[in-house]
Amino acid sequence: MESELRNALPGHQLKLYYQIQVDHAQGVLGAEVLLRWQHPQHGLVLPDQFIPMAEESGLILPIGEWVLQTACEQLKVWAANPATEKFLLSVNVSARQFRQPDFVAVVDKVLAKTGVNPQRLKLELTESLVLHNIVDTIDKMKVLNQQGIHFSMDDFGTGYSSLAHLTSLPIQQLKIDKSFVRNIASNHKDAVVVQTIIGMAHNLGVAVIAEGVETQEQRACLERFGCQTYQGYLFGRPVPLREFEELAMQGITT
Repeated sequence: MESELRNALPGHQLKLYYQIQVDHAQGVLGAEVLLRWQHPQHGLVLPDQFIPMAEESGLILPIGEWVLQTACEQLKVWAANPATEKFLLSVNVSARQFRQPDFVAVVDKVLAKTGVNPQRLKLELTESLVLHNIVDTIDKMKVLNQQGIHFSMDDFGTGYSSLAHLTSLPIQQLKIDKSFVRNIASNHKDAVVVQTIIGMAHNLGVAVIAEGVETQEQRACLERFGCQTYQGYLFGRPVPLREFEELAMQGITT
């Protein structure tokens, strides 16, 4: 499987899918970029089936740079259209990617090559990644922050306890994990956790987005708790670029 993955990038088998992100007041914000492997024999392969192998083998470095490059190229295309010029893209960054010594240089190279506005790019990091070697992590994040890039902490609440570090982390957004959203309307403890995260984020001046929103009931609970930015099947599944653009245009015009 690893040898096949090595051929995936040069063989143009890797594809980007886009899952729409929406705001109650502002409408369509943009999307999270999600990687898929269009395997010639096995069909569409999801990330959890190949990303761990890519991480272990080091293939995640060229793959991750390709994802970032492709996302920024798309942002540049959107920037030329008044209907899409404000779209944001969130790109997941793996632990091995972020910890490479030249990660900032890689991002700089992509930004320079594409000429994209860094403020349209958001990098998603997991809790465990952020809290590993936190001094070095904060240094890298601050450098990229100064260039206009924003950071979102993915799967917040599921990993290491990051509460003690939240005030020092240059994070612009917390992403409420879908495991808390799933039963938010029926599980009191999940509802309390979500309310706490939202309240804490607001008090710290950090934006919050809920992922895994699949029902109007979940959305209503989140809105009642003060979260107005969402991602999930209720709004759209991860889809290829053209399908995302069609969906986004519908959201803008309705």
